[in-house]
Amino acid sequence: MSDPQTLAVYGREAERYRARFADKGADGHLRAFLDGLPDKADVLDLGCGPGRAASLMQKAGHRVIAYDATPEFVVQARELGVDARLARFDDLTAQAAFDGIWANFSLLHAPRAEMPGHLAAIARALRPGGLLHLGLKLGEGEERDALGRFYTYYTEEALRALLAEMGLTVTDADYGRGEGLSGSTDPYIILTSRRPDHG
Repeated sequence: MSDPQTLAVYGREAERYRARFADKGADGHLRAFLDGLPDKADVLDLGCGPGRAASLMQKAGHRVIAYDATPEFVVQARELGVDARLARFDDLTAQAAFDGIWANFSLLHAPRAEMPGHLAAIARALRPGGLLHLGLKLGEGEERDALGRFYTYYTEEALRALLAEMGLTVTDADYGRGEGLSGSTDPYIILTSRRPDHG
């Protein structure tokens, strides 16, 4: 993510954002992701926010690297003992380095034209059999929310086609509605996919 206005909102709202999730343990989606990983897996949290999920993954025995483009979030994640790095989606250049990548409502801030490149980088960064958790908001188009954050919305069909194009196989889909930081309640989709295991 490189949208200056979105980054500025998260920087300004970092403490309020962290407080929203401070008392929550692993939810069903995170537990399912953890269950799909091998022991002592190498994991990337792509867009880690305050680091809550990355910290829980570490506590489950995994080696975690976390990326976020918001300096305030990187500081918060490091306070939890997470190896958090100030990095954008474009900084993902690793190849076959991770058993799992957790992209939970982070890539929704990327422009639609950039999504194929980001998913291709994720596919390259996953090891054979590697697991991707992808959470996005359902819908169409691009817009800014009441706080000024940039969002791109996707249909399930479009997402499945993009993942297939990158050689990732969808293994599970879940849907829901959630209230965001801006106060709006929006539909979302979480797709779990794997890079094929070629050996």
